[in-house]
Amino acid sequence: MQDLAVAVMQGLALAERELLLFAGIFFIIGALDELAIDISWAWLWLRGPARTRSVDRASAEKAALKGHAAVFIPAWSEAQVIGTTIAHLLKAWPQAELRLFVGVYANDPATLEAALEKASGDPRLRLVVLDNAGPTSKADCLNRLYAAMQAEQARHAITFRQVLLHDAEDMVDPAVLALIDRALETADFVQIPVQPLPQRASRWIGSHYCEEFAEAHAKAMVVRDAFGAALPAAGVGCAFTGSVLARLAKASEAGPFDQDSLTEDYELGLRVRDLGGTGRFLRLRGDDGELVATRAYFPAALPDAVRQKARWVHGIALQGWDRMGWGRGPLESWMRMRDRRGPMVALVLFLAYLLVAVAGLASVLRSAGYAPGWEPTTAMWWLLAINVAMFGWRALMRFAFTAREYGAFEGLRAVLRLPVANIIAIMAGRRAVFAYARTLRGGPPLWEKTHHPLHPAMEAKPR
Repeated sequence: MQDLAVAVMQGLALAERELLLFAGIFFIIGALDELAIDISWAWLWLRGPARTRSVDRASAEKAALKGHAAVFIPAWSEAQVIGTTIAHLLKAWPQAELRLFVGVYANDPATLEAALEKASGDPRLRLVVLDNAGPTSKADCLNRLYAAMQAEQARHAITFRQVLLHDAEDMVDPAVLALIDRALETADFVQIPVQPLPQRASRWIGSHYCEEFAEAHAKAMVVRDAFGAALPAAGVGCAFTGSVLARLAKASEAGPFDQDSLTEDYELGLRVRDLGGTGRFLRLRGDDGELVATRAYFPAALPDAVRQKARWVHGIALQGWDRMGWGRGPLESWMRMRDRRGPMVALVLFLAYLLVAVAGLASVLRSAGYAPGWEPTTAMWWLLAINVAMFGWRALMRFAFTAREYGAFEGLRAVLRLPVANIIAIMAGRRAVFAYARTLRGGPPLWEKTHHPLHPAMEAKPR
């Protein structure tokens, strides 16, 4: 029995050392990847391209469009928010050239009724009722909206110059439509920032998206755009020229949106580059200091956040590996590797928390005289020191970029929310891997709908 106890203690010490080495080394690799983006952004900021330009909101909101614009909103089980979204969008964008296409399902009368109730007879609204039972997939609904847009073009002998994608819970910015219209003169695809809103009722879950998008859409996407890498579309606040969508539609009878993908929006931006098109990340700030962005509340409950992020990891990291390849050149490969690091990040985070548990248990046992002590080597101490320094730098960056958009208090909360974000990442990574394994056995990819009970315009004064 004593021999067994000794073996267990030795195994515990071995596990502690190996976990420290594995997690420590991979944390440094990830930190160096982020540091490269930080340095690139700082260099671009000093030179000018990374600085956010200011625009005159009043002029942008009143500017006429250079052609017709279509907005696609797929909606399944969105009765709580779709009416507010429609009413706010039509008021924010009064241009006569706009057509709003909203896709609803025949077996979802609540969403249809909510959409009709808030439409206020606006002739620019087009409700497209899908005859097949929902939910199908977001891509399927988008393809039906694309077909409805084509029918509109043929019926009225017009051409839609731009097509914008939005979700049913989005609050659009009044300045965006004309700014994107202008940007599409030199690009085939434009993405504007997405700004999740803090939630008083969900400071830890729903608000943790704030810091993630603050860094991604103020730094990573800016670097990606400046260096000429392909830009992924966020699926909201993004616009494509009608001509590039027509070219994408030729590759499939269903339409430009790939119905086999869980993240068809992300892939769409990369496919534009594959066709030889150009993308642009449009980050601007109004003369009132507010970011020109799409705003929304993100999932406030843990299960909803895990489901949403699992779909992102499944579609981008796992499906994307098979479907999109690695691009051309080292820059493109690096950016796609960053996109697909979710499962690896989840694994390393899990092992890091396991290390904390093992180290804590070993410390207790050593204090009680049950486990032999061991002394980390000089290399291990350096490994720990570098990781601590890198963590401090990452926390500083998270605070800085979050505080820039939401204030210092939210910046501090962002640092405190790091463990919460890590746990969500671990749970989402596990769920995504199991879902992907199911598809490898022949099962179809499942589109897990995100619940949206609240719209920003319900609580805040609309922009």
